[in-house]
Amino acid sequence: MSIPKRASDTPYAVEVETGKSYFWCACGESNSQPFCDGSHKGTDFTPVKYEAKESKKVFFCGCKSTASQPMCDGSHK
Repeated sequence: MSIPKRASDTPYAVEVETGKSYFWCACGESNSQPFCDGSHKGTDFTPVKYEAKESKKVFFCGCKSTASQPMCDGSHK
């Protein structure tokens, strides 16, 4: 299994909107962190879809080691 690139040492705080879908970068190569820009093409990685159930601030994983993709679980510590 491929190991993702660590994109950040901290999570990405994002204000999400109710009903909107977001595609989290799982490979760590995207230039649009924490979201996918297609950089995973040709790898074993695929982006993870997140659907916002309400408008609020959420924390997307930046280290790419979270067990609760795409949300931060503190693995970066």
